Amino acid sequence: MKKLILTGVLAIAGLTATANAQIQKGNWMVGGNLAGANFGLNKGGGYDFNIQPKGAYFIEDNIALGGYVDLGFKGAKDAPTTFTYNVGALGRYYLNPGEQGVSNLLHHGRWFLEGNVGVGGTSISKGGSSSNGLNFGFGPGYSYFITPNIGLEGLVKYDANAGFGSGGYTNKITFGLGFQIYLPTSKAKQIINDVK
Repeated sequence: MKKLILTGVLAIAGLTATANAQIQKGNWMVGGNLAGANFGLNKGGGYDFNIQPKGAYFIEDNIALGGYVDLGFKGAKDAPTTFTYNVGALGRYYLNPGEQGVSNLLHHGRWFLEGNVGVGGTSISKGGSSSNGLNFGFGPGYSYFITPNIGLEGLVKYDANAGFGSGGYTNKITFGLGFQIYLPTSKAKQIINDVK
């Protein structure tokens, strides 16, 4: 019984160390969120799909800077199709477990704050409104490390486009689910060399 308890404690300690090791200076983060997908099955049902690939480099422990792309399509039979896009820079700050009472859920995940700024727009077919301009967003998220290099994530974010065109200022709250792959710099270099 003592061996079983000791093994459990060591496993939790190892997972905590893993969560900390993946968000250290010099590592890479690549992945994305599936912000939503809806495919109607009833007569006249439509579709709604949004994907958000992103990548970042840890410039310091717990701080990553990178870029994102956000593409979305929405439509239905005999209805206008809506296309949205956003491209820009993002920043992420992972909270330490001891900061302001932040807990480390199950000892192998981390809370983070994400913000982004870039260009974006919306275009609606069949004479609908359109908007292009500044895209920005911010919100909290949680990354749960299922392996030493893969984190499942949930992210709640305020997202806005302040632009020109008939659409003007648009905003929404999004909830994204996705995953990130965390690679140490040496592993990232090996993958790049293998592709060449």
